[in-house]
Amino acid sequence: MTPCPTRPRVISVVLLTGLMMACSEDSSTSSPPISLLDQMVVSDASVPDQSVEMDAQRSDAAMTTDAQSPGLIMDSATPMADASLDGSVGPRPGPDQTITGFDDEHVFFGGENRREVDAVVNFPDLSLAYEEVIMRFRLKCPPDGGCDWWDRKGWLGLVLNPGTEDESVVELWRFITPYRVAADWTYDMTDLRSLLAGEVQLRVFIDTWVGPGHSNGAGWLVDVDFEFKGGVPERVPLAVIPVWTARTFEYGNPELPTETVYSESITLPEGVNYGSLRLLITGHGQGNAENCAEFCPKQHHVVIEEREFTERIWRDDCATSAVQGQYGTYTYPRAGWCPGAYVRPWTVDVSEQVAGKAEISLAYGVERYKNTCRPEEPRCRGCVFDTGCEYNDTNHTRPNYLFSGLLTVYR
Repeated sequence: MTPCPTRPRVISVVLLTGLMMACSEDSSTSSPPISLLDQMVVSDASVPDQSVEMDAQRSDAAMTTDAQSPGLIMDSATPMADASLDGSVGPRPGPDQTITGFDDEHVFFGGENRREVDAVVNFPDLSLAYEEVIMRFRLKCPPDGGCDWWDRKGWLGLVLNPGTEDESVVELWRFITPYRVAADWTYDMTDLRSLLAGEVQLRVFIDTWVGPGHSNGAGWLVDVDFEFKGGVPERVPLAVIPVWTARTFEYGNPELPTETVYSESITLPEGVNYGSLRLLITGHGQGNAENCAEFCPKQHHVVIEEREFTERIWRDDCATSAVQGQYGTYTYPRAGWCPGAYVRPWTVDVSEQVAGKAEISLAYGVERYKNTCRPEEPRCRGCVFDTGCEYNDTNHTRPNYLFSGLLTVYR
């Protein structure tokens, strides 16, 4: 692949036969791509009734994910036209159909590491129009050993350049498993239709540490189906741009300020009239000052073309919206997630900021916070569970956020 021009922190667009590649730095000098798995915060289920995270620090690698695994713009060309009886011309609707992504796929950890599983899936061609794409995602309990006892982070992603040194993953959807029971979710993927076209490689990941023969469950069985309903959508997606691939960053360390964590410049394709920014943000880590970042509500903000949007990342409906009949602390409010529920994206209408533009700037940050319960703090105080300031991988773990962002633009 021809190296992209060196323009630090700028994502530009290069048209490549129906596929637009977005680059942030010279790919010829970047280090190997960091997989989404490497960037996820790992759960530790050693403490009953606690959602526990291992330490996750903002590293140089995580901060340069865009350069290492360039974002993609998937071109959703206008569907082929049909002539109607009155002589008018419009997009050609595709036939209704159901596409299977994963079928009874066993995700587990044990003698074999199957926490991450791939599948090659053939989706309808982009020449066919679909007014709705609904995903059904099911977690089932293995008949021999049952479901994992603990709440685990998981995601569904699209693998780009699979099997090469340029491999990267676009996070499509994020979820948290329930404690010990099955789950069945549906989610509207229509805005991501241009990513679900032709032959693609999907990846499902669950941060489980159990498998066949383990006393705490045998992992999960995963089913994923996509129902395509033929028709022309109200707004035709022109492109989906992974502005920020999934990464974690530490929260509360004064040496790593978060007022602006990431900033980008994005080159847009021609003909954009509308836009929607979709952010997946979840807080993890506990036992710190204010019990951050899992159990503390904080204001997050994005600035797009000098217009600021803010959102309080907090989920306080877990008792009613998550899978019922679980064990554990699933009813407790958390920072953007619940055990036994998918993560609701923070969606921002940015039509005014993208319409008619050739390039836009974006920045993301979180309100200021200082964690006074951390190993580097000279005067340790504020530890919620009186643990002292050293992290212990159980009830005192480093506060961090898991974050990704997709921009969909429309004609």
